[in-house]
Amino acid sequence: MESPGTDAIALVEHFPDVADYRRLRVEAGLSSRTREAAQRGLANTLYGVSLLDDGRVIGMGRIVGDGGCFFLVVDVAVEPPYQGRGLGKRIMAALDAWLRANAPVSSVVSLVANGDARHLYAQYGFVESAPCAVNMEYRVRASSHE
Repeated sequence: MESPGTDAIALVEHFPDVADYRRLRVEAGLSSRTREAAQRGLANTLYGVSLLDDGRVIGMGRIVGDGGCFFLVVDVAVEPPYQGRGLGKRIMAALDAWLRANAPVSSVVSLVANGDARHLYAQYGFVESAPCAVNMEYRVRASSHE
């Protein structure tokens, strides 16, 4: 049986505002983002969804990219009290449906899977690319702009 209240949670094709985005990232255990970074980044969302419980944002996911060759699934997050109820699957199903309808043949869709989230993403066709490719990154720090 589903957890109480889960069926009343609405998935909307609208991404959260900056405040909810920043709050939800931290609450879900993702790294924080500055207000400036969030404002700039969210403006470049190709497609995004929010999960609402009585109007309150409790989950999110979005797609960024160039709209043709490369798409990146990012910011898939659900508040901890709501985790384990299949809500991440609802987010991924919406993102996957949009990609299948909008991403051209030969596009590459990628994401960075944290921890056991890789099992969820595998259900949507994502496979680990190592050893032929590995995720590489660096974080921009205040000192790098001086």
